[in-house]
Amino acid sequence: MFQYDFMQHAFVAGTLVALMCGAIGVFVIARNLSFITHTFSHIGFAGAAFAVLIGISPLSGLLLFTMISALFIGQMGVRMFRRDASISVILSLFLGLGILFLSLSNKQANFTTSILFGSVIGINVRDVREIAVLSFIVLLLIALGYRWLKFDSFDQTGAEAAGLPIQLISVGFLLLLSVAVSVTVQIIGALLVFALMTVPAAAARCFVRSIFGMIILSSALAVLGVWFGLVMSYYTNAPVSFFITSFEAAMYFIGLGFRRLYAERNAMQE
Repeated sequence: MFQYDFMQHAFVAGTLVALMCGAIGVFVIARNLSFITHTFSHIGFAGAAFAVLIGISPLSGLLLFTMISALFIGQMGVRMFRRDASISVILSLFLGLGILFLSLSNKQANFTTSILFGSVIGINVRDVREIAVLSFIVLLLIALGYRWLKFDSFDQTGAEAAGLPIQLISVGFLLLLSVAVSVTVQIIGALLVFALMTVPAAAARCFVRSIFGMIILSSALAVLGVWFGLVMSYYTNAPVSFFITSFEAAMYFIGLGFRRLYAERNAMQE
């Protein structure tokens, strides 16, 4: 399996993206921003289609559209976008734009499948380098702002009382999230990006209580899911995304069962 360059590239890129998703996903869950992740993925689809139309790399279009959206959402306020009507309008608008851009270009079928469902097997050396740089930047910034981000994500009232720059932290995190989503779309696709961005973190929350422990376990589950998906896809020729999402879903339901048993055990002891 590892004798092929495309599998080597897939494992390297997939591992880097999984580590990034596992780390940032803990804060996505804590800040209740799963819906924003889903929104960014659809906006990114339009951005990638626009990039293909004008002849630049899809990643550039993904980053352009999602980062501008992050700044806009940060200024308007996240609460505005929690309403079902607002999310529906935004998702519909950008899906429509993506379809329009694709109809004006000459790359429709193959590109649509790749951007919607991911194409980790098609990752080349240049893609690996871009993914490595962006993933490292996201992880580095999370590490540098860890204390502020942890405080604001898990105790916003306390963060406000302590005088932390809440607006700056919020906008900064949305920008990081937009970059993370743009990178992840290339691996698992726009429709399933939340599988790596939120499910491992939700599963990790069932097993551990410390924030740092959740980050470590979430990253481990995300990496294992990607490895499992790549190995199974290689031997079965089925889509990688299917196996990744199946693995992460299984871990989540196992986590729910573990948490329920733990709660029942504590209740019996009391």
